[in-house]
Amino acid sequence: MDQDSAHMVAASKVPMLKPGEFELWRMRIEQYIQMIDYALWEVIENGNTAPKTTVVEGVEKVMPPTTAEEKAQKRLEVKARSTLMMGIPNEHQLKFNSIKDAKLLMEAVEKRFGGNAATKKTQRNLLKQQYENFTAPSSEMLDQTFDRLQKLVSQLELLGETISQEDVNQKLLRSLSPEWNTHVVVWRNKTDLDTMSMDDLYNNLKVYEPEVKGMSSSTSTASTQANDTYSTNIDNLSNAVICAFFASQLNSPQLVHEDLQQIHPDDMEEIDLRWQMAMLTMRARWFLKNT
Repeated sequence: MDQDSAHMVAASKVPMLKPGEFELWRMRIEQYIQMIDYALWEVIENGNTAPKTTVVEGVEKVMPPTTAEEKAQKRLEVKARSTLMMGIPNEHQLKFNSIKDAKLLMEAVEKRFGGNAATKKTQRNLLKQQYENFTAPSSEMLDQTFDRLQKLVSQLELLGETISQEDVNQKLLRSLSPEWNTHVVVWRNKTDLDTMSMDDLYNNLKVYEPEVKGMSSSTSTASTQANDTYSTNIDNLSNAVICAFFASQLNSPQLVHEDLQQIHPDDMEEIDLRWQMAMLTMRARWFLKNT
């Protein structure tokens, strides 16, 4: 497969521009074009050499390339522009189709989708606020927290906001849920936290995740088991009280625990009310006897 054919195949996978993500798209399109042919990106960055012109009847006209070097440069210009156009959404194709210079085309796309200084400042302030308020819920795994924070830091860097390595590492540690507190205290006092990469910190913390999440799961399981045991004990106590009540009645049949399972809920409520009345009667008799 020759270079032209390879370029056509690769161009079918060109990164597409999405509104609000110009900086990310510019980074990806740069990497993509450099992968295809580095000379194409040079044309986009530096522009093509000034074409030869001639004046015919007082009108300046561009002369077609004649030498092999001029023709090769023209092919680079066409490929660079075509690749950029393939990354622009269909609804914006007509707007940029009239621009034939690759460098001017990139500048026009940046002006339309990259925003001006005011919009970039607003976006940067919004991302900074999200960074300050960044937290991780207990249900979130460590890799999910790491990916979200890393994306946020990358977006800030694309907008020219520089964050120190120590600040990023401290933010990751502070954002973790309380179940990580023991390990967070240890790592926040590390002497090399200001030079350690975020990836290294993540990998070190990842070692403790099974222990941290396992402890949390065990605590939850123990709490559930304790609640179940408490509920069972309360039910047994209620059944024992009811059995005792019936046993105190001279003409009542003797009941066992299995018999209680057959009692209708409405009957159970009536039994409970009778038991309370019996207790009130006993208290009244005791009070009268002593007074």
